[in-house]
Amino acid sequence: MPLADTADLDRALQAAERGYRLWKRSTAEERGRVLKGAAQLIRQRVEHIARVATLEEGKTIAETRVEALVTAKPLRVLRGRMSPHLRACARPPDRNAILVMKEPVGPVAAFAPWNFPIANPGRKLGAPIAAGCSVILKPAEEEAPGRGDRGRSRTSGCRIAARRLAKLVFGVPDEVSRHLLASPIIRKLSFTGSTAVGKHLLALAAATVKRTTMELGGHAPVIVFDDADLGRTVEMLATAKFRNSGQVCVSPTRFYIQEGIYDRFVAAFTSAYAK
Repeated sequence: MPLADTADLDRALQAAERGYRLWKRSTAEERGRVLKGAAQLIRQRVEHIARVATLEEGKTIAETRVEALVTAKPLRVLRGRMSPHLRACARPPDRNAILVMKEPVGPVAAFAPWNFPIANPGRKLGAPIAAGCSVILKPAEEEAPGRGDRGRSRTSGCRIAARRLAKLVFGVPDEVSRHLLASPIIRKLSFTGSTAVGKHLLALAAATVKRTTMELGGHAPVIVFDDADLGRTVEMLATAKFRNSGQVCVSPTRFYIQEGIYDRFVAAFTSAYAK
C-alpha cells in the first residue's frame, strides 16, 4: 500500500470535516441503517475477509472468521438514555428542567494495531459513527524501507475489505500522528497500542486539548494456588497464552504457581502446549 504524504493527510482531514458537517445532522435511524448495512456486508463476506486477514496477519482461519463475525456487533447504534438520578431531578420544586444533550464530539483520529486487524478498527468505527462523528482510521503498518519505498502496510487489505465507513490512511506512524493531531479539525483521539506510544500521542493531543481514549499494552500475571482445579486452570491458561500466537493484550506474561502444585502444573501446561 502507498504511504500517505502531507497532501494526502490534508485531503483526508478536509473530507472528514465535510463528512462530519453532514453526518452529525443525520438521525439515529439513518446512522443505524448505515451501520446495520455495514455489519450485514461483513457477515456476507466473512469468508473472504477472514482469508485476507489470515494471509496478512498469520492467525488461523478459524480465528479470523470469528473475528470478522464479532466485528459486526459493534456496528450498531446505541440509544441515549437519561440516568435515574437525572430523571428524578428533571422536575425540581422550582419547576426548572434539566436537559441532557448528547452531541458528537467531531472528527476522530483512530489508530489501530495489527494483532486484531478486523476487530480493532470495528470497535473504533462503530461508536463514533453511531454518535455522528466522522473518522480517519490509520491501520497498522510495518515499515520495510527500500529503494524508493518508505514502507508497506502489514494488515491493510482486510481493513479495506471489512469497511468503507471511514477515511483510511497508511503512512509512517509518527508523521501521520503528528500531522493529524496538530490539526484543529480532529477533536478526538482513539488509540490501541503500547504504553510508550500512548504517552507520546497523549502529549501530542494535549497541545490542542483533544479528548482521548487509550487502550494501552497489558502486563498480565497469573496466580495459581494449590487448591485450584488443575485441569480446568491449565486448559484456560494455555488457551489464553497461545491464542493468536500470544499477541493479545491480556495474554499471560508470567505465572506465579504455589509450591505444592508447581511440578504438576508445569507438566500439565507443557503437555497442553505440545498439543
